[in-house]
Amino acid sequence: MQQMLGPTRFAYTDITAVTSHFRDKLGQGGYGSVFKGVLSPGNVHVAVKMLDGNSNCNGEDFISEVSTIGRIHHVNVVRLVGFCPEEMRQALIYEYMPQGSLDKYIFSAENNFSWDKLNEIALGIARGIDYLHQGCDMQILHFDIKPHNILLDSNFIPKVADFGLAKLYPRDTSFVPSRALRGTIGYIAPEMISRSFGVISSKSDVYSFGMLLLEMAGGRRNADPNAANTSKAYYPSWVYDRLIQQDHVGEISTHVDVEMHELERKLCIVGLWCIQMKSNDRPTMSDTIEMLEGSVDALQMPSRPFFCDEGHVQTEDTYHLTSELTEISKEDMRENIDV
Repeated sequence: MQQMLGPTRFAYTDITAVTSHFRDKLGQGGYGSVFKGVLSPGNVHVAVKMLDGNSNCNGEDFISEVSTIGRIHHVNVVRLVGFCPEEMRQALIYEYMPQGSLDKYIFSAENNFSWDKLNEIALGIARGIDYLHQGCDMQILHFDIKPHNILLDSNFIPKVADFGLAKLYPRDTSFVPSRALRGTIGYIAPEMISRSFGVISSKSDVYSFGMLLLEMAGGRRNADPNAANTSKAYYPSWVYDRLIQQDHVGEISTHVDVEMHELERKLCIVGLWCIQMKSNDRPTMSDTIEMLEGSVDALQMPSRPFFCDEGHVQTEDTYHLTSELTEISKEDMRENIDV
């Protein structure tokens, strides 16, 4: 293995040794399979992502982008500690997060965090994304913010993960070409599907973060076609209606509190600001951090952020319109996105 500025360069033979011949598979990510490994000396646990052969990044470009990502040092971003550049055997080695991903906690009734902890985690995620947008030599756009890509360390400090490669842009870049896109249905910003909603930019990550906030507040996924109550099928629309009606009692979330906690209300309002349909109407990640740090009383309700004018279309119709959009996005992704 060869030491360089930033992450360590490994040969493929080193990777097989680190992972004990890929014995312990942790999961499957957007770009390949992830395995648990141990670095010697020190017995440091790591997560090794073996990139798929179609990662479209090789040779000098791979090393250049790894060098940029390897210089990222932020408490809320998973650290890249090594890589293997061998063609068809490219690998990224990250610090290991023992508590796993956020989704297994927020969607489980047995693992609920307190509202203070949820707000703390939300702030940490926002700071990590903001750092990727503004704190690096190059602007790093994630395009796949979701609970599964937020990892937790031993102290439950959140770390943005799986920001991958081929999404580095000059910091003054205001829009991104469509061929660079990827994402997960349910978190994809509207402008990534139709330019009528605005240009693709860092605000696309803001949209995904807003969906994540609503899921954290509610303890459920943002769209559920099998919901017993059809008005709850598209969760963000249902939350908006409840907040507008000042209905503080009841079922905004699956948590045990009868009345809506002020931090629950804050997460919902900030989330709704972040998922405004037009990208120009959304806050930046820096603005979002200020909103999460401030008082809920200082927050104003945003405009209705869906495919209808307030009061003119039923919530279930909004859900169906959203479903149609995701179907369109699936078709577009087959042409534009390497997921």
